[in-house]
Amino acid sequence: MSEFVRLLTLDEVGAGVERRIAANAEERAALAARFDLRALDRLEAALTAAPAPGGVRVTGRVEGDAMQACVTSGEDVPARIDEPVELLFLHDLGQGEEIELHEGDCDVLPIEGRSIDLGEVAAQTFGLALDPYPHADAEVLAAARRRLLSEEEAAEREAAEKAQANPFAALKRSS
Repeated sequence: MSEFVRLLTLDEVGAGVERRIAANAEERAALAARFDLRALDRLEAALTAAPAPGGVRVTGRVEGDAMQACVTSGEDVPARIDEPVELLFLHDLGQGEEIELHEGDCDVLPIEGRSIDLGEVAAQTFGLALDPYPHADAEVLAAARRRLLSEEEAAEREAAEKAQANPFAALKRSS
């Protein structure tokens, strides 16, 4: 089951229907875990569902704010997503039949049951728009490097001080 469920029944589509949806704190926490995010502060969508030959066309936008981890340093990398949505949900995909899509075509998905999960549409659109290899900017990486070097220097100083405070350290070094 999806972490962010917003079902739209096929009966509600009629001549067309607009929905604005937003994930609550609990849903955002579950989605952050699903997408391996440090935080998901906002996920919302404005979607329109309209009848289409053989199914329903869903269009709109998904927006969100998240925090990812830099793949090289582990530092925080903010992610702002503003992604268009255009999907075609079909009743019958012709079991085993291939559907040929052209560059301008939207993605085609099956209608399962009597509803479409707009929350899952938003979640998947958001997840696909995230940078799979986020990198912190140069300034953040430089600050992390300085902090790491400072921590290493402090650890070396502390080890040297402990060695000097131990009267047997000199004997250990000479053997």
